[in-house]
Amino acid sequence: MYKKVITVTAFLAMGATVLQAQTPTFKGIIGKTLKDSKADWPELPKAPKGAPNVIWVLLDDVGFGATSTFGGQIKTPTFDSLANNGLRYTNFHTCAICAPTRAALLTGRNSGAVHESGFSHTILSAGFPGWDGRVPSSAGTIAEVLRDNGYNTFAVGKYGVTPDEEATDAGPFDRWPTGKGFDHFFGFLGSQTDQYKPDLVEDQAHVKPDGRHLNEQITDKAIIYIDRQKKAAPDKPFFLYYSPGAVHAPHQVTTEWSDLYKGKFDAGWDAYRQQVFEQQKKQGIIPANSVLPDRNPNIAAWETLSIAQKKLYARFMEVYAGYLTYTDHEIGRLINHLKEINQLDNTLVLVVIGDNGASKEGTFQGDIDRSIFGKPLSEEESLKYNLGKIGEIGTPLGIETNYPLGWAQAANTPFKFWKQDANSEGGTHNPLIVFYPKGIKERGGIRNQYGHVIDLLPTTIEFIGGKLPEEIRGIKQQEVQGTSLAYSFENATAPSKHTLQNYYIFGNRSIYKDGWKAEAAHHPDFIDFARAQQERKPFVWGDFNKDVWELYNLNEDFTENNNLAAKYPEKLAELKKVFDEQAKKNNVYPFIDWEDIFKGRVHNTNGILTMPGIGEKKAD
Repeated sequence: MYKKVITVTAFLAMGATVLQAQTPTFKGIIGKTLKDSKADWPELPKAPKGAPNVIWVLLDDVGFGATSTFGGQIKTPTFDSLANNGLRYTNFHTCAICAPTRAALLTGRNSGAVHESGFSHTILSAGFPGWDGRVPSSAGTIAEVLRDNGYNTFAVGKYGVTPDEEATDAGPFDRWPTGKGFDHFFGFLGSQTDQYKPDLVEDQAHVKPDGRHLNEQITDKAIIYIDRQKKAAPDKPFFLYYSPGAVHAPHQVTTEWSDLYKGKFDAGWDAYRQQVFEQQKKQGIIPANSVLPDRNPNIAAWETLSIAQKKLYARFMEVYAGYLTYTDHEIGRLINHLKEINQLDNTLVLVVIGDNGASKEGTFQGDIDRSIFGKPLSEEESLKYNLGKIGEIGTPLGIETNYPLGWAQAANTPFKFWKQDANSEGGTHNPLIVFYPKGIKERGGIRNQYGHVIDLLPTTIEFIGGKLPEEIRGIKQQEVQGTSLAYSFENATAPSKHTLQNYYIFGNRSIYKDGWKAEAAHHPDFIDFARAQQERKPFVWGDFNKDVWELYNLNEDFTENNNLAAKYPEKLAELKKVFDEQAKKNNVYPFIDWEDIFKGRVHNTNGILTMPGIGEKKAD
């Protein structure tokens, strides 16, 4: 028998937190008597003079072309108002899937650099520095930074970066929101939850939901936190992270909202794409020379569908649209309350419309209550099953409700592909709204500067006049990798300062540099896998060495239509080298994809995710 020795370096690589002395250094003088001594009283953090309140809003699974604010056909009057009285950023980016986006947003560092290249879920994490799902204490969150700059800090809604094994009432609580700088939290810790029966947490304990829609509950709680704080300290600013589970599956909303869209999508997803594309050009949201990509070959033309399919698929989209409009309404309640208490004009509001592109996880026929991890159904079986449950779409019974793939591409107009596709703008390109009436003079402005979620932390700190700490609670901090966007608030034509960004999600990868982008889709992919399940055919996973790289000049080709890889092989080789450098720097390696997950190679899953008839039946 022997004992395995774990070095400090290895311990840190696993994402462990090393507790360091937190007692501040005494700077006074201690003599034998009080007369001989000089006291050193600790000072409470104080916000910079005139610092505004700050609200970050992050929605879930919303495509670039969904909201009316960015040319879509789903009404979002609150977002319209904020954007019309603020700024629309049309070249902003996320990480293509929820947990990496949230970790990057909260810390201002690339997701792999803070251990979140994948997820914090037990079955989706792996024992490598970029993959263990444990955001380290060396990557302080926006809440920790703002708290040290004299703010109260609250979070409501979805958190998504607490490791599963730490998410019970036994803790440990270091990676719960209250352990990451938030004074109060009300919401859920995982990636998705039932909107009527959520896995609900307040501060450091699970609580019983009251049966109302989660959107309503988190809005009420946010208002309570703000009012309570302003009553106790009227001049002290607050930070609110408002992150609903909406509009991630399950799409659940009352018919009061979904019926607003009855018949509105009967023309189908092809017509939607064309209409939204034209509206985006008209609004100046996309360049006038943009080209709408062809419909994805995995998606049937709407006109070829049966009457039953059209009826079913249109209802899925009606529910999704109602869900999004209802979410906008609840955010409107929050905004209106700030106006009522005379705080709105002094509140910086940053709205990220989606933590990734529209979701492809509803696959081809949509999903109502059967998870993708359940028994695969043929196309005919799936259609029959969903038609029999069409009345459950959007209700508390529709516990997995997600729309079919065709609507995901429509919601992503004008881009190709969707959520998880870190190679494509369809996975990573999301709208941003900046609103601060007291400090931003322009109303309804459009900004085209390149941005990424890691930019919001330094943007916020610079704009409020705060400081980025070298240490938080005695722990030396990693470099903040984001670039402040504050330079563009008053200068629409300023050149982009964020010039380099890497992306990786489950095999799909890309690198952006100075307007050029090299990308590789990892095939076969999630959709190919779903198709094989449906057709009950054997499935062979992809080979990273066989993935084909493409090259685009985004300055001239906003929607990635003109692959320049053959024309500029030297530029492609240059960017592939840069990707490798960034992947090493940001803990992207080793590459992990869906094959590794489904075959139980990551974490100790014992093959529980392996699908019958799809490759091996047991983990390797």
